[in-house]
This record gives sequence, C-alpha cells and structure tokens, in this order.
Amino acid sequence: MRGSMKNEWSNHRCFLVIIAYLVMMLAIGFFYSKGNNDSSDFYLGGRKLGPFVTAMSAEASDMSSWLLMGLPGVAYLSGICDASWTAIGLAIGTYLNWLIVAKRIRRYSAKTNSITLPDFFANRYRDDSKLLLGISAIFIIIFFVPYTASGFAACGKLFSTLFGIPYTAAMLISAVVIVGYTALGGFMAASFTDLIQSIVMTIALVLVVCFGVSMSGGVSTVLENAKELPGFLSLTATYNSETGSASSYGTITTVSTLAWGLGYFGVPHVLLRFMATENEENISLSRRIATVWVVISMAVAIFIGVVGYSLSKNGVMAELKGSASETIIIQVATLLSQHGFLAIVGAGITLAGILACTMSTADSQLLAASSAVSENLLKGMFGVNLTEKRTIHVARATVLFIAVIAVFLAGNPDSSVFGIVSFAWAGFGAVFGPVVLAALFWKRSNRNGALVGMIAGGVMVFVWKYCVRPLGGAWNVYELLPAFIVAVICLVVVSLVTGEPSKEIQEEFEEVRAGK
Repeated sequence: MRGSMKNEWSNHRCFLVIIAYLVMMLAIGFFYSKGNNDSSDFYLGGRKLGPFVTAMSAEASDMSSWLLMGLPGVAYLSGICDASWTAIGLAIGTYLNWLIVAKRIRRYSAKTNSITLPDFFANRYRDDSKLLLGISAIFIIIFFVPYTASGFAACGKLFSTLFGIPYTAAMLISAVVIVGYTALGGFMAASFTDLIQSIVMTIALVLVVCFGVSMSGGVSTVLENAKELPGFLSLTATYNSETGSASSYGTITTVSTLAWGLGYFGVPHVLLRFMATENEENISLSRRIATVWVVISMAVAIFIGVVGYSLSKNGVMAELKGSASETIIIQVATLLSQHGFLAIVGAGITLAGILACTMSTADSQLLAASSAVSENLLKGMFGVNLTEKRTIHVARATVLFIAVIAVFLAGNPDSSVFGIVSFAWAGFGAVFGPVVLAALFWKRSNRNGALVGMIAGGVMVFVWKYCVRPLGGAWNVYELLPAFIVAVICLVVVSLVTGEPSKEIQEEFEEVRAGK
C-alpha cells in the first residue's frame, strides 16, 4: 500500500514537470507569433537560423520517438545488430546530406526565391504547367498527414500509460499543444522549440543510461549479462528470444537496413532547415554539430537497450516482451522517480524527453504539410490571390485543418507508430531524394525527368511494400532501396530522351555551382 502511494505521488510530480514543459512550448510559440509578417517568415523563418539552431532543429525534427523508444526496444529484444546497422545508415545519411546537399540547396532556393520544396522544384525547372508543384505537394500530404498522426498517437500512448488518462483525451491534449505553438509561431517557433527539445532529449538519454548502469551494477555487469545471450552483441547476427539462439544477419538484410540513410535526401522538414539557415558559411559548423549529436545519441539509445536487458535479468525491472520493449525508458524513469525530489525532476525531464522527440517531429511535419496546401496548392496551383496578412491566417488555418485530420487518423490506440514512420520515410526518400540530387547536381536533368522520377518513386514504394515484400526471402528488402533505384533510372532515362533544359535554366545552374 505504502509503495503504491509513493509511486502515485511520484507520478503526480512527474506530471507537473511535463505540464510545465508544455506551457513553456506554448509560451515560445506566442513569443515568435509577433515576428511573422509574411509566408516566408511563417514557413522559413526569413532564412535567419543560426548554425546551432539549424543543426539541432534539423536533427530533433528528424529523430522522433523512435530515438528514445524504438532503438532501445529493438536492442533490448534482439541485441545490437539490427539497431546498429540502422543507426549506421542514418548516421552516414545525415553526414552526406549536410556535406553535399545543405549548402547547394540553401544557395539554389535563395536564388530561385523558393520557400518550400515544391516551390524549389517548380522554380528550378521553370515548370509553367505547375504539375511538379501540385504532384510534389500531394505526395507531401499523402505521407505527412499519417506521419503526424503517428506522432499524436505516440504522445497519447505516453500520457495514457503513465498517468491513467484515457488515450483519446491524452492524444488531444498533446495535439492542442503542438498545434498551438506551431500555428502561433510558425517556423521559428518550431525551430527554437526543436532546439530545446534536442537538449531535453540529450538530458533524458544521459539520465537513463547513467541511472540504468548504476542500478545494474556497473558497465562490466551490463556487458557480462549481454554476452550470455548468443548474438546479442554481434554485428553479424541477432538474438532470437523465442529460440534462445543466434540468427544470421545476411548481406541483403544489412544493405536493406543501411538504405535508411537514403531517406535524408528527400525529407522535406530536414531540407527546409538547410534552406532557412542564415548563410551557407555556417553550414560546415552545423554539419559537425549535427553529425556528432546524431552518432552519440543513437549509440547511447542502443546501449540503453543493452542496459535494459541487464536490469530485467537482475530483477530490477520486469521482463519486457514484444512491443512492450519500447517502454524501457518509461520503466527506468519510473524507477528513477522513487529516489527523492531531484530524482523525480530527473524522471519528469526524461519523460518530457520522450514527448520532445515526438513533438519536435510533429511540429515540422505540420508546417511542411501546411505549406504544401496553402502555398503550393491554393496559391501556386490554383492561383488564389491573398494578401500577406491573409496568407498568415490561411497558413494557421491550414495547420489546424491538417491537425484535425491527423487527430482523426490517430484515434486508434493500437495503430503501429513505427510502421507508419518507416513507410513515410521510404516515401519521402524515394519520391524526393533522386529529384533533389538531380536538381542540385545534374545540369542535364529536366522537368519531364523530375516529374516521371517523382511519380515512379512514389508508386514503387506502394508496389514493393504491399505486393513484392510480402513474398519474403530475397524480396524482403526495405521498400526505400528499390523505389529509390527505380526513381533514379526513370529520371535519368526520361531526361536523356527528352529535350535539354533551356539556356536560362542551364546558366542559372552554372551560377549556383560557381557560388554566384
């Protein structure tokens, strides 16, 4: 009885910490609401992001609850192999995206006066038909609305599990806060809150791994416990909890997992951070900050899974099976909250870190989807004329509208968050990745090639996911890889068999390449 009352008291204190965190996010949104004078301010922050904010906002918006829940959960169940190859692919993708894409797209988008990714495609290829604008906007909506819904669902599950709040109510509260600061403050609010959220995520990782190791009896004990399981600490095999044996991790599976890194070249909310940076000279510093943070945070997240197994083996924490493995950090935070006032604050920050992962992604997704509707479809495709003041109103209304749809889609508490994220990531990588790379680095690419490549990538994601991959065996490859390859082939072939870009387009390309 006394233990139950103590846990309840601790949970209430943790809840207060989280509420304070949510209020702070709304306050930031209100603060930045005064600086939105036009659509460029709302959707791109007037291209005023500093190097540190650019780096951490880009990575926080990328690392959803998958960082604090998905990676540790995979490592807990099957060892470090699957989680590590995924992390390696993402780390390589992060570095290459910053190295080869960031500076060029910042320069090119500024030269073409583009504030969204569809804008950039349409302006880069001088597409008067507006097909590139419209189709790319539609693909953003197709993949981002359910992606946002998965974020709302993750927040709902967190609150519901921790505090006994009904799932629907918890999900709605989370959605209201995210929509609130995003609709008020736009891009700058989302970016600055992302910076804070990245810091909270970092603190959460450090607290959990330090406390977990301490409760396990030290690093040596953690590693000794892990070594007892066949394949648990291997990069060529995974631990099978059902059979208690190791399963080989083949070359095809490794390549397929590494392909996650290709997604970075086409994810709109990351590319927008590149476009919004204050000047391209800052990008080198941003790249170093972002890469170091991503590598360290993912490594720590994987190690938390190993620590979690040790805690279970030592009887400190109950054994977690199936999808319950993704609650490792929640379980550790609950344990932490039972060790005094400061520990309660630490536990609250840890839980806020999980919330931060989700919120930092959802706000960016809302903005990207909103810009696709208001800027690219209403104004660009259908030619709706709006004053700058009215544009801001429409932008905010669009954020709200998309959020309502996402809330509806998130109504099912049993929906698979990771499955949705994985599919949407593949969609963006295949649809936009090849087009972005071609637009930035291949002068001979043209509008027709970009359009066909975009459509081919999007179609192939669906075909491979639902028709080919279920065949299993060698066909069980992450849909991003085959869809990306098909998109590249279609883009190149169609560009070569159709006419060259105009002299104006080619001259602009050379000017951008020369840094003019």
